[in-house]
Amino acid sequence: MRRRLLVFTVLLVVFLAGGGVFAFKHGMVSKSPATAPAVPQVPVVAGVVTQHDVPIYLTGVGTVIAYNTDIVRAQIQGQIISINFTEGQQVHTGDLLAQIDPRPYQAQIEQFTANRDRDQAQLANALANLNRYTPLEQKGFATTQLLDTQKAQVAQLQSVVKSDQALIDAANVQLSYTRLTSPIDGVTGIRQIDVGNIISPANTNGVVVVTQLQPISLIFTLPETDLPQIQQQQQKTKEPLTVLAYSQDNTIQLDQGRLGLVNNQILQTTGSIQLKANFPNTAHRLWPGELVNARLLLDTRHDGLTVPASVVQQGPKGAYAYVINPNNTVEIRPVTVAQTSEGQALIDSGLTANEQVVVDGQYKLQPGTHVTILHGQAAEEATAQSAQQAPIP
Repeated sequence: MRRRLLVFTVLLVVFLAGGGVFAFKHGMVSKSPATAPAVPQVPVVAGVVTQHDVPIYLTGVGTVIAYNTDIVRAQIQGQIISINFTEGQQVHTGDLLAQIDPRPYQAQIEQFTANRDRDQAQLANALANLNRYTPLEQKGFATTQLLDTQKAQVAQLQSVVKSDQALIDAANVQLSYTRLTSPIDGVTGIRQIDVGNIISPANTNGVVVVTQLQPISLIFTLPETDLPQIQQQQQKTKEPLTVLAYSQDNTIQLDQGRLGLVNNQILQTTGSIQLKANFPNTAHRLWPGELVNARLLLDTRHDGLTVPASVVQQGPKGAYAYVINPNNTVEIRPVTVAQTSEGQALIDSGLTANEQVVVDGQYKLQPGTHVTILHGQAAEEATAQSAQQAPIP
């Protein structure tokens, strides 16, 4: 009996000891501090504020104007016997474009030439008689009246010969008009008449239109508020300002030229000023009547600060950008933009060189948000996704 009581007591002590150890360990675990939750990070595409020379442009829209556009018309009436060009052909001054039947005018020249030769023969006879009558009159064998009459006849025939020669010269001019030639260097357009048709000065469409393409000009407009800057820069440089011509979508530079003229009056209806630039157009990328974008190079800002245009956001208080701090948090920075060109924004104030800024992903950010910077393909995918999610302005 005592032995059973001893065993029971030992088991009870062991049980109580084990429970105490368990309770102690459980209490220690429950008193250990909880693990802090992870801080969420927003993925963004980042860029760097770069510093370099930046051209300052004034942009406007203009129309390409040919230096010369000539309609090749007939100055005489006749039948077209040949067309000597193809549509769209490059031609030069004096190139034969069409031929009018010359035979009626050649026959007229032959007739006038025969009349002249006849009158010249009569003049020669009259001069011979005058040479005979002159010594006879001096010797008293001919009267003074006869000599005067012969002199008058010689003068009359000389005038007739001059008139005949004038008719021949005029007929030669008419004959030259049978050759319809290009008055300028240029490109031919659509043919307006076919071989065999009768053409005359009354045909206003003529044979073809020849347009000069080299050089060529561009007339574009800018706000009248830009005029003082242009005048100031012209006085400063003493040289024509550079003008760049771009396609309507601003993806292709068509040519580079020089500013030739600032018009002498402002358009009151639009409050704009007209400018004319001249381009060599050696590649024929500028075409008469084409609508293009013009960029007038006003100045070059040295050590200018630029960021991708998508960095600049618009808010109630104006333009701003998200700047990434060294601890990977972002802050809002008000900025002043001088110009936006070719996807780059020129910053006047608000940013410094080599700062990191958010290029894409701003719609998820708030001041103090932690960010993680994407690179490579992940950055491209984020940019594409952001473009799909971004609201239409």
